[in-house]
Amino acid sequence: MSYLETTQNVYKEAALRPNIGLCCTTNPIWELPGLKIPKIMQEMNYGCGSTVHARDLTNNPKILYVGVGGGMELLQFSYFSRQKNGVIGVDVVDEMLEASSRNFIEAEAQNDWFNSDFVNLRKGDALNLPVDDGSIDVAAQNCLFNIFKEDDLKKAVAEMYRVLKPHGRLVMSDPTCEQPMNNTLRNDDHLRALCLSGSLPIKEYIKLLTDTGFGTIEVRARKPYRILDPKHYPTDEMIYIESIEVAAIKDPMPEDGPCVFTGKAAIYFGEDDYFDDKKGHVLLKNQPLAICDKTASTLTALNRDDIFISDSTFHYDGGGCC
Repeated sequence: MSYLETTQNVYKEAALRPNIGLCCTTNPIWELPGLKIPKIMQEMNYGCGSTVHARDLTNNPKILYVGVGGGMELLQFSYFSRQKNGVIGVDVVDEMLEASSRNFIEAEAQNDWFNSDFVNLRKGDALNLPVDDGSIDVAAQNCLFNIFKEDDLKKAVAEMYRVLKPHGRLVMSDPTCEQPMNNTLRNDDHLRALCLSGSLPIKEYIKLLTDTGFGTIEVRARKPYRILDPKHYPTDEMIYIESIEVAAIKDPMPEDGPCVFTGKAAIYFGEDDYFDDKKGHVLLKNQPLAICDKTASTLTALNRDDIFISDSTFHYDGGGCC
């Protein structure tokens, strides 16, 4: 049995018998006016963060969500879309599609604004999406891509890139790990399916996205996730896993490389009212400006004693230098 078949079986069982906390920390339950999320959707909440961000969802975007779970994030996306087939949900597990469809009937009963035809559920594989080229404004996946091994992960990201419109965005939440994992953990198909042993370091995760062609990367959150300890897992040392929320934007690749925002900021505190580096970056005196890592390196190389560059906070919410 392949690791992908193992994963499908795990989530088939999770669809037939909801398993609270199956593999992930629970992602946020949005508290929005008029939005009520059925209990069954919360019980089938198998994400490790949130992919629903209001600033991504203006002007009636066409939305794709891969790995539907119990339908909670599809409902949250529909809250902002509210149009027939405005949200496409793709899953390879028949039982998960059926469960999500049933859950939408409950959501209709609890939300007078919601109609099940807002969501178009499709049987499909993340490695070969049943979606047209350049047709999606916002694509999302939550705690799915970390399951894929290297070659399949590259295919999954390339598929998301293919279906996005120019300047569209891929919004993701996945576990990450900076420590090396032994081969026993890496090759355990069940632990991989549980979102525990497929985690990549953040730099590798970002490089995968930029190698695919995404010109702008935003790291929006980084938070504690899981511990793999020697008493319960085949490891000689404790391994700390975090979850990360990232948006990869299908912008043209800049000639000098991608713009990657990891939560750094620059503050100018010199004698003038502002500092202009003549490269498109103007720092107002005593006003922090979010900067990409590339701009941080450029400003640092000036060796000025009146510009402060912060460390990465791994939290970025827009308004940056690029």
